[in-house]
Amino acid sequence: MENKKLSAETLKFLLKSQRNEITEHHIYKRLASSVKDEHNASVLSRIADEELKHYEVWKKYTGVELKPDWWKVQKFFWIARILGLTFGVKLMENGEKNAQINYKSIADEVPEATSIQHDENEHETKLISIIQEEKLEYIGSIVLGLNDALIEILGTLAGMTFALQNNQLVALAGIITGIAGALSMSSSEYLSTRSEGNNNRAVKSSVYTGIAYISTVILLILPFLLIESPFISLITAVVISFVIIFLYSYYISVANDQSFKKRFLEMFLLSTFVGIISFLLGYVVRIIFGIDI
Repeated sequence: MENKKLSAETLKFLLKSQRNEITEHHIYKRLASSVKDEHNASVLSRIADEELKHYEVWKKYTGVELKPDWWKVQKFFWIARILGLTFGVKLMENGEKNAQINYKSIADEVPEATSIQHDENEHETKLISIIQEEKLEYIGSIVLGLNDALIEILGTLAGMTFALQNNQLVALAGIITGIAGALSMSSSEYLSTRSEGNNNRAVKSSVYTGIAYISTVILLILPFLLIESPFISLITAVVISFVIIFLYSYYISVANDQSFKKRFLEMFLLSTFVGIISFLLGYVVRIIFGIDI
């Protein structure tokens, strides 16, 4: 089919789709060559081949050879390498879904459009879902450590801030509570996983829980070590907790195809509620015991 037989809108769409296909072909091909897991490499190679086939179909209609968007190739390659294969791939695919028009609208001019849309929606989606990634296998352990640290440490810092109003003492209390909490949560996760008969996963589960917990603790305590005013430090810690909840909720919603809004609100409201209760408790303790430091 020649270009002149296509409407201007259809040709514009095909050229955009054609470049997307060759770009994603190179992304999947590069990822396939960089991962060590043979199963994942095979899945990524199959998707790369599908993208190349789609590119050739569009090329038949447009009659032009297009180069990939190398900036996009670099961007999503490193997102996948740093933040996880599943997250990077799904983030890219979600972006393409949001940008695409309905293939059926051009089916009269391009009969293959319907089958390609089916490939995009079904075949490649199913292939992506069978990617195996350790990070997602232990997501429950990470959530446990992250959520407990946000609730416990933010609550402790809020209560101590009003009771003591001394950054060094608040930071010290947070550090002690944080280390004890990380060790406690890691031990509990280890014993819990072993009790379920997953001896091989017990150690890794506890490590993921501990790392998530202590990382969150460090971020929340930093304001009390860097800022003089205890109340500004607390506000900064609350903002940091908000950012942590936002970023992690977004990550999980993309990687696990879950509702971002629901997960974000659950974690945010729970952390906020505990923080307010702890803050009020600190005020009551300060009044009852007459603490003045």
